[in-house]
Amino acid sequence: MAEKQTRPLLQFSAGGLVVDERGRVLLIRARDLRSQPVWTLPKGTLDPGESATDAALREVREETGYRCEVVRELDAATYWFQHDGQRIRKTVRWFLMRPLEKAGEHDHEVDEVLWLERDAALDRLRYDSDRRLVAALGG
Repeated sequence: MAEKQTRPLLQFSAGGLVVDERGRVLLIRARDLRSQPVWTLPKGTLDPGESATDAALREVREETGYRCEVVRELDAATYWFQHDGQRIRKTVRWFLMRPLEKAGEHDHEVDEVLWLERDAALDRLRYDSDRRLVAALGG
């Protein structure tokens, strides 16, 4: 019997690199696929018919409690991972944002929200793709 060819699952997300007027970066502490705490940037899956920009703004609002505006689009990140035996190729469209107002609390998916100076943020971030975005902000 031929081995079943498993095609990778393609996932698309959008997120925000939120930077305030002092140059601080907004991070979230969430849980990875193994339920381990991880410091990362707010992002999430696009809803059907939702644009990447709208999804990024919505996810930032839900995960941080901040209503933001998009400054410009940043480089997208594409990476591979395994989940429940399935190979997944995820592409995340990132947007540089500035906070407009604290509009509520973060949702249940997030344990903590923290503003950090760029270098402190780089020290906390686990994922290379997140660190590359923050590092590109310059010193």
